Amino acid sequence: MQDLHNKRIVLGLSGGIACYKSAELTRRLVERGAHVDVVMTEAATRFITPVTMQAVSGHPVFTDQWDARISNNMPHIDLSRGADAILIAPASADFMAKLVHGRADDLLSLLCLARACPLLVAPAMNREMWLAAPTQRNVAQLRADGVSILGPGNGQQACGETGDGRMLEPLQLVAELTAFFQPKRLKGKRVLITAGPTTEAIDPVRVITNRSSGKTGYALASAAWEAGADVTLISGPTALETPYGVVRTVVESAQQMHDAVMSQIAHQDLFISVAAVADWRVANVSGEKLKKDGSGAPKIEFAPNPDILATVAAIPNGPWCVGFAAETENLAQYAEEKRKRKGISMLIGNLAQHVMDADHTTVSIFDDAGEHRLPKSSKQAVARQLIEAIAQRLPQVPPCKA
Repeated sequence: MQDLHNKRIVLGLSGGIACYKSAELTRRLVERGAHVDVVMTEAATRFITPVTMQAVSGHPVFTDQWDARISNNMPHIDLSRGADAILIAPASADFMAKLVHGRADDLLSLLCLARACPLLVAPAMNREMWLAAPTQRNVAQLRADGVSILGPGNGQQACGETGDGRMLEPLQLVAELTAFFQPKRLKGKRVLITAGPTTEAIDPVRVITNRSSGKTGYALASAAWEAGADVTLISGPTALETPYGVVRTVVESAQQMHDAVMSQIAHQDLFISVAAVADWRVANVSGEKLKKDGSGAPKIEFAPNPDILATVAAIPNGPWCVGFAAETENLAQYAEEKRKRKGISMLIGNLAQHVMDADHTTVSIFDDAGEHRLPKSSKQAVARQLIEAIAQRLPQVPPCKA
């Protein structure tokens, strides 16, 4: 996944035990296509060596403002020119205080002051240091100055105490940095998404279900968060981790998913129904495990499950609704019929046998103007395109009608 392809990142390390995470962070950034230039304070070199950071970044590490490797002997200027962002991770309390007051007594603080690109800061310190009034004043001032503050996280700290102040984990920082570069087309919007399969009990140990990895729905939740939305994900059983920044509710059956959606649908701006919801449930669920006793297959009776999308679409002045259709044939016909039957303005469809459990997908958008096919790409890349398409339509159409 090349989410940061051709992005040039200056990664700054100030002194702190969290420097050990910076090597992994660098590796993850490089994996995603970023060019990473590492700049370290003298204190940072006490926790991790420049040799390590050079090995994982693939580029020389800078520690000295007088570094003669730069032809004009001005690394504080040259390193930030052409950079897409400077990320300080870890950012100590001392270094944040430097930034607030414009102090520039080493290479890292110098290039932050002389930068011509955005600055992001990932605090890392003891919980009492984080909560101290001077630190909180400094954080407020950095935000007022346009600096993005990433974190901190909460948890056990190297000193043995527990609380706020931990540097975010490397993958969390990658998610934050990736989102930073995404347009905020859904900023301020509240989005509710369903994903994954539902399972319908036959007996205490057996279920029937629809095949679904949940990858597309989870990718959409992540893309919506990247676009600035407040995202709630209601998911059936999957092995996927909750997307960073997203609130997840886990359910099993279609009825549970229906109830969870209806309990949270009020005040939502957008509802995206991606889940592979079972159309039927078992009406005669056994309270005990069914046995193979030689009398033949058990007789299973079915009853219809609630239609979640149609129910939400019928809410007066409810959220704008987007549906999904996974078909095995006649995609254009069946998807358009479903869109009209549900009473929604936009539906996304694909052929299930081509994308099931895969990391790449091909989808078409169906709306009043017809079918719009998107090129095959990773599910995350397609999800970003779909969020853009949804954002383009949101101001132009009324909410779902009853």
